[in-house]
Amino acid sequence: MALNKRELFLKRRLRVRNKLRAISDGRPRLSVHRSSKNISVQVIDDVKGVTLASASSLEKDFGVVGKNNVEVAAKIGAAIAERAKKAGVEEVIFDRGGFLFHGKIKALADAAREGGLKF
Repeated sequence: MALNKRELFLKRRLRVRNKLRAISDGRPRLSVHRSSKNISVQVIDDVKGVTLASASSLEKDFGVVGKNNVEVAAKIGAAIAERAKKAGVEEVIFDRGGFLFHGKIKALADAAREGGLKF
């Protein structure tokens, strides 16, 4: 049975999320969402069900509204690392969702690692 792109994406996202749930050990989840125009990331505590920190290319102080490229992803990654450290989070689980780990997602993850997050 042929599935369309959206159904394949959703299956991939659930597969990734279920694997993360099994190995999380109570660590917060660094969740990434990428659209065609923007990129956003959140640090989520799934035990309490709250967002501890977030960053998005929609924020005006980054000056990159409507842009979605590797450089912007790196800025967002550095910002989320800084905000997560302010919230007292040092170690997270990286949730790439249904997105493949290359390009913008990889740039964001590398910048977050350089900013001090461990995953």
